[in-house]
Amino acid sequence: MYRRPSKKKEIIRRTLVYTAMTLVVLVTVAGLIFVILGYRIDTDNRRVERSSLVQYKTTPSGASVKVDGVDLGVRSPSKSTVIEGVHKFEMLRDGYETWQKTIDIKAGTLTWLNYARLVPKNRPVVSVANYPALSASLGSYESQTIALQTDATLPSFRLVDVSSDDIKTTTIKLPTTAYSEANTPNVTHSFRMDSWDTGGRYLIVEHNYGDKKEWLVVDTHDTALSKNISKLLDVDISKVVFSGTSGNILYALTGGDIRKLDLSAGTMSRPLVSGVSSFEIFKTDVITYVGISASEASKRVVGLYRDGDASPRILRTLSSAANVPVHVTTSHYFNEDYIAISEGSQVDILSGKYPTSTTDMPKLIGFNVDANVDKLSFSPTGFYLIVQSGAKLTSYDIEHKLVSTATISGTATADYVKWLDDDHVWSIVDGLLVMRDFDGANAININTASSGFDTMLTQNDRFIYSVGKTTTGYQLQRVRLILP
Repeated sequence: MYRRPSKKKEIIRRTLVYTAMTLVVLVTVAGLIFVILGYRIDTDNRRVERSSLVQYKTTPSGASVKVDGVDLGVRSPSKSTVIEGVHKFEMLRDGYETWQKTIDIKAGTLTWLNYARLVPKNRPVVSVANYPALSASLGSYESQTIALQTDATLPSFRLVDVSSDDIKTTTIKLPTTAYSEANTPNVTHSFRMDSWDTGGRYLIVEHNYGDKKEWLVVDTHDTALSKNISKLLDVDISKVVFSGTSGNILYALTGGDIRKLDLSAGTMSRPLVSGVSSFEIFKTDVITYVGISASEASKRVVGLYRDGDASPRILRTLSSAANVPVHVTTSHYFNEDYIAISEGSQVDILSGKYPTSTTDMPKLIGFNVDANVDKLSFSPTGFYLIVQSGAKLTSYDIEHKLVSTATISGTATADYVKWLDDDHVWSIVDGLLVMRDFDGANAININTASSGFDTMLTQNDRFIYSVGKTTTGYQLQRVRLILP
């Protein structure tokens, strides 16, 4: 016969059940915190260690991964936990050079080694087009077209479509109505490709004729639609950059003033910023510049202007001599804005939200390099900053807050290091095209190449294109980076 338990026993039973449940929850939460903080139990040594998660990814994929010489038995993309401390990571695949890097791993962090670009050991150079003469080359932003000039005195350009393995070349020629004094006798003309728009359709071309200069926007799809900026707006321009992909909206430097141009409407804005010596644009509407102080003509300033602002924002007033080089650039990473400023050999990085009339942008880090900075550049996605000073390359990894330095070996280091993709840079030194990670590691001589010409990695990552010298002229050449 069933007998209902006494109230006292029921209370004891419930107390024990609730206590057990609470302990399970506490142990589970403690375990999760234990794991999140990077702790793990080493069953071999019977001790607690702090660890970190490392993610591996290579181009191409399928590489084996080693940590401190021990094969993990996995293929990229993959991941593993690694105890805190300094470790040597290697990624290997048959037929490719070994990618390797030594990193000080911090406990409880996530380290992305997802940028390893494997390069074939055997790198034959294939000529895809030959030219008796070649004056310039310029790769488009979307990595599908290379524009070539065989003669800078002629208003014609060869467009090489490298979007597939079989290249296609078309030649475009500017109509005489697109540039000044086209039919005037004894006038010497020269045409210099300056930049592509981000959509890969329009080219800014600097046209010099006699002792005069003008700027053109060349429509590579229909040259009849090309526009002469200088003639259309009747203005003397020293620099012009695209904003967006329409080919009609640009920012120009005219007599020290930055103005916004609308070619479709044939209009030019009021001076947005004055006293400017140099500027660059980020995305479509953020301008960083170096100029002269409006209140103290003997001092220079570094500033920021965003489309729609009532006035520019001065980031820094400089007291250094006029011959001390100054650079400024900006980018965006996740939810933070970043501005890098160099003055001489000092580099400062600001982070947060762009400053307003009532707020400043705090300094994230500052460091010195060995000599005056020659170039300051964020990666396309804003993950990294590279600083070039002579033969020294310094990088800052925003994700890991890490400063690294490397030396660009060779006797000729005049060529600036340029971004090849989001994580790698290229340069031509002593006649060799060199590719390396953003921090200077894993430098590999890809092939011989001529200085002064552009290098481009195709959108599908299969080929790297460059220009090389031949016994009869020049060739557009490529090296396969992903083996068939």
